[in-house]
Amino acid sequence: MREAWDVPLTPTSFLDRSALVFADRVAVIDGDLRYTYREFRERCDRLAGALIARGVNPGDRVAVLAPNNRIPLEAHNGVPKAAAVLVAMNYRLAPPELAYIVGHSGARTLIYDHMFADVVTALLELVDHEVDAIEANGPGGEYDSMVTAASPASIQVADERAMLALNYTSGTTGQPKGVIYRHRGAYLNALAGAYHAKLDTSSVFLWTLPMFHCNGWCYTWGVTAAGATHLCLPHVDAGEIWRLIREEGVTHFNGAPTVLTMVAYDPAADEGPVPRTIEIATGGAPPSPAILERMAELNMNVTHLYGLTETYGPATICEWQPEWDSLSIPEQAQVKARQGVGWLTSQQARVVDEAGNDVAADAEQMGEIALQGNTLMAGYYKDAEATDKAVPDGWFRTGDLAVMHPDGYVEIRDRSKDIIISGGENIASIEVEQAIAGHPAVLEVAVIARPDDKWGEVPVAYVGLKPSATATEADIIDHVRERIAHYKAPKAVVFGELPKTSTGKVQKYVLRDRAAQL
Repeated sequence: MREAWDVPLTPTSFLDRSALVFADRVAVIDGDLRYTYREFRERCDRLAGALIARGVNPGDRVAVLAPNNRIPLEAHNGVPKAAAVLVAMNYRLAPPELAYIVGHSGARTLIYDHMFADVVTALLELVDHEVDAIEANGPGGEYDSMVTAASPASIQVADERAMLALNYTSGTTGQPKGVIYRHRGAYLNALAGAYHAKLDTSSVFLWTLPMFHCNGWCYTWGVTAAGATHLCLPHVDAGEIWRLIREEGVTHFNGAPTVLTMVAYDPAADEGPVPRTIEIATGGAPPSPAILERMAELNMNVTHLYGLTETYGPATICEWQPEWDSLSIPEQAQVKARQGVGWLTSQQARVVDEAGNDVAADAEQMGEIALQGNTLMAGYYKDAEATDKAVPDGWFRTGDLAVMHPDGYVEIRDRSKDIIISGGENIASIEVEQAIAGHPAVLEVAVIARPDDKWGEVPVAYVGLKPSATATEADIIDHVRERIAHYKAPKAVVFGELPKTSTGKVQKYVLRDRAAQL
């Protein structure tokens, strides 16, 4: 018999509570559709019942391919309530990449939005096993008919350490890895997110951050825990964001610095600041002084977070101190650029040397950020070797080089050079290199990051052609786009011999210097 104090934690319990406590409050706004918390839970329970009726067993993987609308929101509760594992997929990926995720995860059920019908048709042709594909928002109304007709179900979680979700990341090698999330970790990170964002029943959370990205940093459950309103935004459009801010009373949104730039400099911003302070969390790169100053003028407060797919999203926060309010905007920007201290439910981050020892907290000695805690992944799915390499001594190595300040705040000073962070998305240079290398005219290739005002960084390719072979920049870019996601394609291609060491290794640092001048 289970002890009275030993009740498994699961993030779906937030919906059950909110459906009782905030039953008639608006839970979800998706275009013209509005669901109360009572209705939201009923739909999620019916989705669970429908999946079970279609043969989904406990532990089975259910993939979801949809934009930020009610479909992934319902799946974040309905799939776990069926005791299945959620695989939220990046809809920006190409069919071969999506097919790999479906194949590697073993997902035999796929819920997809009608707008991706052609993509799904292509990916299903590449998957070796049979997949039950369920179309949502299509002319046939398959998904809604299935949910409406199903009997509600909700399987109680027996083990909070059971797998909740698989989130795929390219990592540092370009080979996608399935990051294992457990019920306990998601529950804790969702609570921390609600706390740090100061969410409550008056909050309106605009979904600018993709829900597939670390399960929306676990805000898919955190917003629900607070009884706040999920305001869906299928496509990031600055004009539409401003309309929703002014008409729907948006109080919060999250996103990469690229999103902040779009909002800050959209013509709609010229109408003046919003009447209420909007809380914004950003990650992927430090917010610039110019952006912070502009957002402050618009009555928007920006908080800098740091994390990875392996940490359920945010792992640290640049916790603001009241004493910093008197600083100038440039000085505030310098402080906010730091990655900060541990997230409420995370352990304090460390900065360690190659031997695993803490570096001096002097803001000078560099080391690698190491993380540990309940909100750290349970490992890479079907990849024990990669897991052992990433967590050699009980501490996860992020690959980010940083310093530790005397006040305990971490600040990244450098990144693993093969990773390009563009618009908040990680792009593995080796993946792009492999795609380019497949072009018949290419002899050698190196891909590096070039600084970019809009995206933070963009990939640039340096290509050496085979003797007598010819190719244009457009040829290379089109070749890449046919094989991997368009956003991973190089923004520029430079032809010529690559600089190398005496042993034949490409000198990427030389190329980075060249790219910075482009």
